[in-house]
Amino acid sequence: MTYRKPKVIVTRKLPDIIETRMMELFDCELNLVDEAFTRDQMLDAVSRAEILVPTVTDKIDKDILDAAGDSLKMIASFGTGVDHIDFAIARKRGIVVTNTPDVLTEDTADMTMALILSVPRRLVEGEQLVREGKWTGWSPTGMLGHRIHGKRLGIIGMGRIGTAVACRAKGFGLSVHYHNRNRVAEDVEHALEATFWSSLDQMIAHMDILSINCPHTPATYHLLNSRRLDLMKSHAYVVNTSRGEVIDEGALVKALSQGQIAGAGLDVYENEPAVNPKLIKLSNVVLLPHMGSATIEGRINMGERVIINIKTYVDGHNPPDRVIDTMF
Repeated sequence: MTYRKPKVIVTRKLPDIIETRMMELFDCELNLVDEAFTRDQMLDAVSRAEILVPTVTDKIDKDILDAAGDSLKMIASFGTGVDHIDFAIARKRGIVVTNTPDVLTEDTADMTMALILSVPRRLVEGEQLVREGKWTGWSPTGMLGHRIHGKRLGIIGMGRIGTAVACRAKGFGLSVHYHNRNRVAEDVEHALEATFWSSLDQMIAHMDILSINCPHTPATYHLLNSRRLDLMKSHAYVVNTSRGEVIDEGALVKALSQGQIAGAGLDVYENEPAVNPKLIKLSNVVLLPHMGSATIEGRINMGERVIINIKTYVDGHNPPDRVIDTMF
């Protein structure tokens, strides 16, 4: 019996080792130029593919899915978040959706901790001072920031990444607090010496640093809005390595520019890749280009999970990272 390889179309360039393995296993069409598909290219891809491998920047909306041919059976997304896919329509059409959880946890937590350090300690401002030749030497009052040891960190979303952030924060002497839909296991809470707040508003009002680690869903859109930013202490900082839509960016700009809060560290933005020009002008913000998971090891691990999900599905089994309705 001859094995027929499924038609797989990949929307972005992936690590060489992953692309090579995909070519070996599947009838695979790669994107070698590493430029995002145009809408027309995406429409063409879904009309021909049996399995589509998009990334988190590819918007797979109703119109795209309606244009898909009957052969499209699976969307094996290269990334953890699935808010770029119209899941309800995909489910209605019987399309299996998978993602790549777990493998980005440590990398994203590392970047979160880097931002937690860089904003209060003014690392980017200091680096710029040296590069621009404006540093005149050490001074008792030069480039003063704030220590993080002993401060209260409030984590919004105590999932895999939030928990990994808490582990790192504890090592830096931060007091760990969190808000989550459900309280974490007692042994985890005890190990992290973490305090649970059922009220998000009350937690925000008591924290020195906020870390956004919840996914973007309809329920979390603009979760940190103008009203909640007003609750923050004037010396407090906010860090976001989750999704830009969780913060009302306009309200954040206002809070930063008017001194309502001390600073922010952002790896994600509400209208990526566009960044609010008002944010760029502020010196109390560290801005990164959505690189929280950008490690060689992480990208290879993501690709391996995509391959496992596809191969498992093609072999007639339920993919290990299948996204189910209860996740939304």
